[in-house]
Amino acid sequence: MRSSLFRSLYFQVVIALVAGVAVGHFYPAIAVDLKPFGDAFINGIKMVITPVIFCTIVSGIAGMESLKKVGRVGGKAVLYFEVVTTVAMLIGLVVANVMQPGAGINADIASLDTSAVAAIADKAHPQTTVQFLVGIIPSSVVDAFAKGNLLQVLLFSVLFGVSLSMLGERGRKARETIDEFGKALLGIVCMVMKLAPIGAFGAMAFTVGKFGIGTLQQLALLIACYYATTILFIGIVLGSMARLAGVSLWKLIKYLREEIFIVLGTASTESVLPQLMLKLERLGVSRSVVGMVVPTGYSFNLDGAAIYLTMTSLFIAQALNIDLNLWQQLGLLAILMLTSKGGAGVAGAALVALAATLGSTHILPVAGIALVIGVDRLMNEIRALTNLIGNAVAALVVARWEGEIDLVTARGVLAGEIVPVVEEEEELGLRPVPVAP
Repeated sequence: MRSSLFRSLYFQVVIALVAGVAVGHFYPAIAVDLKPFGDAFINGIKMVITPVIFCTIVSGIAGMESLKKVGRVGGKAVLYFEVVTTVAMLIGLVVANVMQPGAGINADIASLDTSAVAAIADKAHPQTTVQFLVGIIPSSVVDAFAKGNLLQVLLFSVLFGVSLSMLGERGRKARETIDEFGKALLGIVCMVMKLAPIGAFGAMAFTVGKFGIGTLQQLALLIACYYATTILFIGIVLGSMARLAGVSLWKLIKYLREEIFIVLGTASTESVLPQLMLKLERLGVSRSVVGMVVPTGYSFNLDGAAIYLTMTSLFIAQALNIDLNLWQQLGLLAILMLTSKGGAGVAGAALVALAATLGSTHILPVAGIALVIGVDRLMNEIRALTNLIGNAVAALVVARWEGEIDLVTARGVLAGEIVPVVEEEEELGLRPVPVAP
């Protein structure tokens, strides 16, 4: 049993995270130079994300009974995303107003260091709804895959899957080829995941070494409020959604423990996207639902980012002694509903969305971002973790809503009573040793 524990990926990642914190704290100069380890691991996953999504979505849609089902699943997913994301933003708004984390800082806009803000502001381009929708359509399919634009890849994959479905029997060989190609890609994912402990160690060591634990002291109340709010959101809101789906949130979290620790180390949900999709399929969720919901959720269902954006916006206002009335706050929330989309799980994307929001409202100065830049990376871990769990729950809810989940299998896997056989892992000899929850 002890040998199995040591060989399990989640245990190795936990040890790597602890080691990363220790190295970052005691040897910060060395730790900062370890950043390439984390970057290399994330890049290794990124190189297969878009083709994995393409194969999963095309295979799922082509295997659906009718094209009406495609639209129905997509519509239910977007409706769920918008409702839950709005709830997350409202919770962040309420907590920020009640706790007032920025009150008493009395920052002067003229004294802020805006040099670090300039690079972020350059990436932030406020968009209208029309611009956002037009931006989903790629000017080149190759460009969409090369840049890893998930929304554009998702659109092309859906169209390709629909076209293949319309071919009927004539498209059977193409579907089989894509299925086999997808299995080969998941084999690559399995191999790259073996390097997760190294990636998590390098990323965590860099974070602690670069920003230091002492950084927490300056903005301790904001960080404490944000962590408490996200934990309550996961426990209450996502816990309720999981119960509606017919599963236990706690058991789901234990089931995804490897992915959770990797996200905590890398602060990026992209690092576990293919593995998350694979694990949801093991739970008995149909491939078509997984392929539609999870990639879409990475842009539209960012619960952790939603809470972060509302809380940091009000924190900046409070720190600069700018009083926002209720209507201004609701207007800010409405703009955040648009600017928060398209983050795709990339570390630091929420900070760019915050800059885009402040730049489009003209209520708060963009330079105010300087107040939170120092701790953004430290808040990113729990933000990414919330996004990860939120998307896993979303897939289960939509699958239950659509009747595309085998609850007997799901509950059996979550309880540790069923160990699903994963063909591509078996063939490559990479199947993880099961550890009792």
